Amino acid sequence: MIGIACVLAGSVAFSAKPVLVKAAYQYGVDTMTLLALRMLFAAPLFLLMAWWAGRPAVAFTAREIAGIIALGFLGYYLGSFLDLAGLQYISAGFGRLILYLYPTLVLLMSAVFLKQPLRGRQLLSLGLSYAGIALVFSAEAQLGERLELTILGAALVFGSAVTYATYLVAGSRLVHKFGAMRFSAYASLTATGFVMAHFFAIRPVQALIVGQQVYVLVAVLAVFATVLPLWLMAEGLKRIGANQVSLVGCVGPLATMAFAWVFLGEAVTPVQLAGAALVLAGVLIITLKPQSALQEKI
Repeated sequence: MIGIACVLAGSVAFSAKPVLVKAAYQYGVDTMTLLALRMLFAAPLFLLMAWWAGRPAVAFTAREIAGIIALGFLGYYLGSFLDLAGLQYISAGFGRLILYLYPTLVLLMSAVFLKQPLRGRQLLSLGLSYAGIALVFSAEAQLGERLELTILGAALVFGSAVTYATYLVAGSRLVHKFGAMRFSAYASLTATGFVMAHFFAIRPVQALIVGQQVYVLVAVLAVFATVLPLWLMAEGLKRIGANQVSLVGCVGPLATMAFAWVFLGEAVTPVQLAGAALVLAGVLIITLKPQSALQEKI
């Protein structure tokens, strides 16, 4: 029960991230500055996570260190940048649904790179998930002002989902060996370095001076929608396993849509709800019955 509660709380907390990001955009902050502030606020807590996880039982090899750096760049720096950039152009609920396609992308990557055949259950999952996204996209395009910006935003967030799926597939062995919390802390600290290097390459340090409202939103984003849910999900993963984590985590996209409706005034139409139901059904089909040892590790 504690594990389920951790995953439920972590999923709901994660679901607030796109809402907080879009709220910060209303005060004129740009993507790179927002990402830099988020990582600066979160970095001390990532250090605390690393300390809490303790020293690994076995030392990292040079290849594993290189792997953590590469995965930190891919999953937490590039993926976060693409996600935040895309949210400038699409709704928070639609963005969260696109990100939630990552289990289907893991399936496709496993088929392409690991030569694992796609069977009927998996093909049905893919069909339902992407039909749902197409349905929500049609509603989003009608609500948005410019179709090309909606396409750009969806493409950027989908790129973020691709990077996260790649992170899961490529990092599954390291996560299994060193633990989800420890690995997440190390990869996040690595990503912080990449984010700050990118920021200072294109912005002066004075750009970090923003309005008080932005600082409040970033503090909430860093603590309650980044670090705390990472810890909760890692604890839940340890207690109930990856399959059950995926099941309970299905509440996330629905929570995002609810938060966006309440705090941002985003419309929630029957077409969007139908599309969301298709996406969640597609993900549940492959979650209820894992198809490979790789997915079980993830």
